[in-house]
Amino acid sequence: MEKTSPRVSQRGLSLIGVLFVGVIVVILLLLGAKLVPAVVEYIAIERAVQKIKSEGNTVGDIREAFQKQATIDDIKSITARDLDITKEGDRVVISYAYTYSIPLMENVRLVIDFSGTTRDRATKAVP
Repeated sequence: MEKTSPRVSQRGLSLIGVLFVGVIVVILLLLGAKLVPAVVEYIAIERAVQKIKSEGNTVGDIREAFQKQATIDDIKSITARDLDITKEGDRVVISYAYTYSIPLMENVRLVIDFSGTTRDRATKAVP
């Protein structure tokens, strides 16, 4: 008598599983590709604000310096007029906030709120 071996269970993804995972990966890559310009512009704005915080003494000088940096870095989401420039003690504090809208489909948008400031953030002491 011949002995039959027990059936070994197969492992892996089926064709439908591979297609499903592939569709999810493509959607995430497309979303990431649409988010990159927003993040790059935010980083450019942050660098411009950090660079100009010590370049001028008056609000007009600071706005002019930002406008020059915005032209160089091709910043379109925020203008010099959108900067909130205040003085705290002897330091100039520049703050900004703006919304970036990314169209995903016909009537679906992803809205991101960006904000930043040159004010020193309180850091927690690490024990």
